[in-house]
Amino acid sequence: MPRTRDLPLLKPEGDWCCPPLTERPLTAEEGERTAVMFKALGDPVRLRLFSAVASHQGGEACVCDISDVGVSQPTVSHHLKKLREAGLLSSERRGTWVYYHVEPAALAAMGALLTQAAAT
Repeated sequence: MPRTRDLPLLKPEGDWCCPPLTERPLTAEEGERTAVMFKALGDPVRLRLFSAVASHQGGEACVCDISDVGVSQPTVSHHLKKLREAGLLSSERRGTWVYYHVEPAALAAMGALLTQAAAT
């Protein structure tokens, strides 16, 4: 029986990313962290893989279920590695397969970044 779990909506813990873009200009460090995240999603194959994991039942996906994105398996592995390095995905090996999970804090950070700052 497959293990399932809900991905909670979290506020970014600590200083994971940045304030809303409309709140103030980003610092150089915030710009660097944000660029890594969006650069990882800037590739169409990576964006499709990220979406496949995020939308997969149970919030996790086996690499065997998401590798049909029109590129070779080594290329899929490369793109998944880039998403992990950017902090967008985590992975867990189970036997011969690797299962991927979207990092909830990364989704929350991206959402907060693109949210309009509250009016004061």
